[in-house]
Amino acid sequence: MTLIGFHASHEQNTPSQLLEDVQLAEQAGFEAAMCSDHFEPWSRAQGHSAFAWSWLGAALATTRLRFGVVSAPGQRYHPAIIAQASATLACMFPGRFWAALGSGENLNEHITGDPWPPKNVRQERIEECVDIIRRMHDGEEVTHRGHVTVDRARLWEIPEVKPPLIAPAISVETAERSARWADGLVTVNQEPAKLADMLAAYRGAGGRGKAVLQVHVSWAPTEQEALEVALRQWGSNTLSPPTAWDLARPSDFEEATRDVTEEKLRSTVQISADLAVHAQRLREFADLGFDELYLHYVGTEQKPFIEAFAERVLPEVR
Repeated sequence: MTLIGFHASHEQNTPSQLLEDVQLAEQAGFEAAMCSDHFEPWSRAQGHSAFAWSWLGAALATTRLRFGVVSAPGQRYHPAIIAQASATLACMFPGRFWAALGSGENLNEHITGDPWPPKNVRQERIEECVDIIRRMHDGEEVTHRGHVTVDRARLWEIPEVKPPLIAPAISVETAERSARWADGLVTVNQEPAKLADMLAAYRGAGGRGKAVLQVHVSWAPTEQEALEVALRQWGSNTLSPPTAWDLARPSDFEEATRDVTEEKLRSTVQISADLAVHAQRLREFADLGFDELYLHYVGTEQKPFIEAFAERVLPEVR
């Protein structure tokens, strides 16, 4: 049976509100949760961006859910710090935490003032970081010099249950390459044919672990309201790579998506006022071979979405 989880978007709500939302989601029947890890939101309309790692401690302590986070060691974060942060959560909440480690976006990484590297360098850098983090989770003292530098780093709290390190991927090529190191794969809703190709490439290259899909959804009592919510809050998120990786400020995203079309928006967000339509589309994603679906309602008022989907959508998908 496909697990249905809740996505907490730090770009769109205060951390205290998100904590209440994820607690409500658990009570309503969502089985797990994941969150974003941003320094800046995608747009000024979203307007928030708290520190995900602090929030995760509170969320894990006040629910029974398993949590994941999408993060990017290598520039904004030194890999030894991510090793320590992830190990601490794994020690406190064994078996309940995973991290998806990606190559990052300039939106979050530009704050260091370091140059934004090309994609191939970022890919090599994240693979170095994953190796460093794994070795530290195993109790090694690590010294490394490459795209990142580590000097005699070791952890003094070693988790008995190692947190899975999952690969976030948008392309077939990244999914295939990630199979060499990842404990699972996570991506976002795209055309079903492309998602099927990504899963085939990952599994075909020996990829292990669970396949996870984050699904952006917009629901409201009317189709027009659902469309307006998506446009207002997620219209700036319709850019494709590499543009989405390389822009540096929320205002850059706003300018680049000023004339976003409804067709483009619907290709990014699952928009419908009909809960049966949402259930059918989610079943189709599950049928592709995804083990876990994390639903991200792109509006800010999460309670109506949580209650409606818990009653009408989750049972149908399951």
